[in-house]
Amino acid sequence: MDASIYIGYHFTVIPQHPGVEILIAELGYAGFESFVEHTNGVTAYIQKNEYHPNILDDVQLLKNDAFSIQYNSEEIEQVNWNAKWEENFHPILVDHRCAVRAPFHEKTDVEYDIVIEPKMSFGTGHHETTHMMIQYILDTDFVKKSVLDMGCGTGVLAILAEKRGAARIDAIDIDEWCFLNSLENCERNSCQKINVSKGDVQLLKGKSFDVIIANINRNILVNDIPQYASCLNPKGLLFLSGFYEQDIPLIEEMCVQHELGLEAQISKNDWVALKFKKN
Repeated sequence: MDASIYIGYHFTVIPQHPGVEILIAELGYAGFESFVEHTNGVTAYIQKNEYHPNILDDVQLLKNDAFSIQYNSEEIEQVNWNAKWEENFHPILVDHRCAVRAPFHEKTDVEYDIVIEPKMSFGTGHHETTHMMIQYILDTDFVKKSVLDMGCGTGVLAILAEKRGAARIDAIDIDEWCFLNSLENCERNSCQKINVSKGDVQLLKGKSFDVIIANINRNILVNDIPQYASCLNPKGLLFLSGFYEQDIPLIEEMCVQHELGLEAQISKNDWVALKFKKN
């Protein structure tokens, strides 16, 4: 149990789909750490010492007339995060080949069975962006490949890459909780080829990869694409997600400037994942 004091925001969202998904993503970028969906919307939590009165100023969905969003907040002590996510975390199955489940779920009879204890980290496969990235990994040859999972969250994508035969994987996240959670989940899945690090693109200097996976928000991707391109091997693949369909032109323009050609696109509930190949 985490004994920290939290601020909880209770949001009612109309329409819920895709409103709740978009709201969770934007609140995550604003600094909220954990989310519990309910019948009318979502409750978002942030540590009191990370809170400030203008915390919602950059949440654009609250200014979007296409959605009706109401909220109230309260101070909450000693939130039991494990109990919270256990109530809401159900196993998922991607393309009948990859299952992502919690330790308390029964083992599934699929090709890739991944056990994740997400706690407050992003990336269980339930969100559209993670789900689409899993699809790309399942459809790609990873045998003996060097791989980067940038913004690794729970480490689920790095774990699947190892299970798919990757020879070396670097998993990087700037968030301390994600770093620690990825370490735990890699151990939980008996991974031997994943190096988990805390940091950002500065850690990529002098490294090269056959495949780069980056499921982050649009602004970070636009800023980091030049670094991804510089350390991607010839004919290497770049998988990007964490943004909406309306952002595709901006992302593609930046990639084309760095000799990355668009190979494929997946869309799910206004979210998108793109596959690029280095020329």
